[in-house]
Amino acid sequence: MDASERKLSVAGLSVASNTLLVCVKFVVGLLMGSIGVVSEALHSGIDLVASVIARYSVKRSAEPADSDHRYGHGKFENLSGLLEGILIFVAAGVIIYEAADKILAPIEVGFLEAGMAVMALSVIVNVIVSSKLMAVAKETDSLALEADALHLKTDVWTSLGVLVALGVIYVTGFEILDPMIALFVAALIIRAAFDVSKRSSEGLLDKSLPEGEIARIEHVLEKYTDRYLEYHRLRARKMGSERQIDLHLTVPHRMTVKESHDLVDELEKDLRAEFPESVTVVHVEPCETSCEECKMVAEERVFRGKRS
Repeated sequence: MDASERKLSVAGLSVASNTLLVCVKFVVGLLMGSIGVVSEALHSGIDLVASVIARYSVKRSAEPADSDHRYGHGKFENLSGLLEGILIFVAAGVIIYEAADKILAPIEVGFLEAGMAVMALSVIVNVIVSSKLMAVAKETDSLALEADALHLKTDVWTSLGVLVALGVIYVTGFEILDPMIALFVAALIIRAAFDVSKRSSEGLLDKSLPEGEIARIEHVLEKYTDRYLEYHRLRARKMGSERQIDLHLTVPHRMTVKESHDLVDELEKDLRAEFPESVTVVHVEPCETSCEECKMVAEERVFRGKRS
C-alpha cells in the first residue's frame, strides 16, 4: 500500500468512527437532557465534517499537476486545515451559547450511567483512531491528517472531562457541573481551532520553511562548493506535504552546459533524498568576472575544502 492509499484508508477510518460517535452521543445526550453530552455530540459532528474534508483534500492533493494546477494540488491540504479550524470555532460558539443558557436555567440530568458509558466509548475509540491518524500523518507529512488527529485528541480530553463531570454529578447531584464542563470543552476546542488555522494559513500564505529545514538545504549545497562559485535567492516553501525549493547558482564561465546540467541533477537528487516529496528549480548563471578569476576562485575553494 503506497502513501496515498494509506492516507485515504486512515481518513476513511476517521469518517466511520466519527459517524458512530455522533449518532450515539446525540441520542444519549437528548435522552439525558445533558448539554455536556450534547456538546460532545456537536464536537464529534464537527470532527466528522472535518474528517470528510480531510479525506477529500488528501485525495485531491495526491493528484498530479494538470493544466489548471501546474504547481500541483498540495494546497488542498492547507485549505482543508483552515476550513476545519473555522468549523471548530463555530462549534465552540454554539456550545458556549447553550452552556450559558443552561447555567441561567438549569435542568435535571438523567440516565447518567448511559452518558458515562458513551463518554468512555468515545475516549477509547478516539485514542485508537487519533493514534493511527497521527502515525500516518508523520509518515506522509500530511497536514490534513495531522489536523484531523489533533481534533480527535482534543475530543479525547473533552470526553474525559465530561465523563468525570457526570461521575461527580452521579455521586453528589451537583448538576451545575454539566454546563460548566461544556464551557471547558468549548475553551479546549477554541485553542485547537486557533492552532490548526494558524498552521494552515502559513502554507496558504507561502511562509518560508523553518530555519532548521533551510539549514538542511544549505548543508546539501555546501557539499558542492568546489563546483560552483555561489548561490543566491534561495527560496523554499511547503505546499501540503511537498516542499518547493528554488535558487540561483553562479558557475564559472568555463563550465559547459553538460557540466552545469550534471551538477544540478546531483543537487536535486541529494535534496530529494533529504526531502523525499520535494521539487527543486535551479537557475544556472555564469559569473560576471573573467574566466581566470573564476578559475582562481574555484581552485581556492577546492584548496580550502581539502585543508578542512
